[in-house]
Amino acid sequence: MENGSVNHEMETASTITIKGILSLLMQNLDENNCKRLIPLGMGDPTLYSCFHTTHVAGQAVVEALQSDKFNGYSPTVGLPQTRRAIAEYLSCDLPYKLSCDDVFITSGCTQAIDVALAMLARPGANVLIPRPGFPIYELCATFRRLEIRYYDLLPENGWEVDLDSVEALADQNTVGFVIINPGNPCGNVYSYQHLKKIAETAEKLKIPVIADEVYGHLVFGDNPFVPMGVFGSMVPVLTLGSLSKRWIVPGWRLGWFVINDPSCMFKNPKIIERIKKYFDILGGPATFIQAAVPRIIEQTDNVFFKKTINTLKQTSDICWDMIKEIPCLTCPQKPQGSMAVMIKLNISSLEDISDDIDFCFRLAKEESVIILPGTAVGLKNWLRITFAADPQSLKEALGRLKSFCKRHTKLMLQQQQ
Repeated sequence: MENGSVNHEMETASTITIKGILSLLMQNLDENNCKRLIPLGMGDPTLYSCFHTTHVAGQAVVEALQSDKFNGYSPTVGLPQTRRAIAEYLSCDLPYKLSCDDVFITSGCTQAIDVALAMLARPGANVLIPRPGFPIYELCATFRRLEIRYYDLLPENGWEVDLDSVEALADQNTVGFVIINPGNPCGNVYSYQHLKKIAETAEKLKIPVIADEVYGHLVFGDNPFVPMGVFGSMVPVLTLGSLSKRWIVPGWRLGWFVINDPSCMFKNPKIIERIKKYFDILGGPATFIQAAVPRIIEQTDNVFFKKTINTLKQTSDICWDMIKEIPCLTCPQKPQGSMAVMIKLNISSLEDISDDIDFCFRLAKEESVIILPGTAVGLKNWLRITFAADPQSLKEALGRLKSFCKRHTKLMLQQQQ
C-alpha cells in the first residue's frame, strides 16, 4: 500500500459502491448452475434465519403504529423521546452525560455519514479516510467537493491506524478524521490505548474525529468495545451509529448523529443552528419507528445481545479456520468484531485470474458464491468476506471457495495438462 496518497478526482462516476459491484456480481451468476446462491458480500445479517431481531423490537413498532399517535411528521431533528433514549443509551459508556440536544436522528448510519461530511465541508477542505474503509465516505465527500486523503490501516498491527501517515497527510485545511470501530471491512476492534493515541493525534492536529460505530458492541475478541466519545473532553467526536447491526434491523433505517463535545470546543450556537437547518431538508426515519426506540432500547434483554455475539464468534471462527486451509488466501488477523474480515489474495499463485475483481466474478459464475473484491473498499487483490451467515451456509460457501481456488492454482492446472 502506498502511504500518503491524495485523491484529487471529483467525479462520482468513478466511485465504486458496495451495492453497485454486488449488483454486477449477481448479474454474472450462471443461470444453469444448480448450486444455490450463498451471498457473503453484504453486511445484512437478516439474509440468514439465525439472525433476527428481538421480539420486543417488533412489539414496540406495532404498538407505536397502532397507537395512531405517530402518523404525522416528527421534528426534523427527531422525536424528543427518541433523542433522549439514545442519549441515555450512549451515556452509559461515557464519563459524562449526553443531552438529548446532542443527538440528531438520521435515516440510517449512511445519512449520518452525509450529515457529518456536509457540516464540515468548506471550499478547499480535505478529510482523512481509512484505507481499507467504507466507500460511502468517498462518495459523500465527492458530492460535497471535499478532497479525500487516505491514511492506511496496518494489517500487520491488527489494522491499527497508521498515525504517522495521518500526521503527514493533515494540514490547515483538514476538517475531519474518520475512524471505523469496530472495523468494517477488517473485523478489528481498537484497544483503549490505541483510541487514546488517535484522540491525542486529532487534538494535536486540531481536527474533530468522525467515529463510525455502527457495529458498536458487536465484539467477541480480546478488546472490549470502547466508544470514541470517551475521549470527547480531549477532542470533539462526531459519533455515527444506528440500530441496524446490534438490533439486526438494517431495513428500519434508524440512525443517529451525535456530538460528543462536553468541553464545547466544536459545538457553538452557529454550528447547532446550521445542523438544525440542514436537518430541515432531510427526510428522517418514519415517525412510528422513532417512537418505538425508547422501548426497544430499554426492554431489550442482554440474552438477545449475547446470542448474536455467540453466533458471530462461531461463524468468525469457522471463517478463520477454513481460510487457513486455502493456499492462495491469507488472513492477517482473526476477526475480533463486526461482521466482516479482509483476506489477502495471492494472485501470483493463480494461473488464469488477473485480479480480485476477476476472482470474484469468476467465483460467482462458477460457484454461486458472492464475496466482495477488496478494490471496492480500497485494497486491490484483497477480498472482504461477510461471516454474518448461518454456520452451515458459511461452511458450504468456504468449501466451494476452496474448490475454486484449487481449480485455478498454477500447480493444479499444470497437473491437468
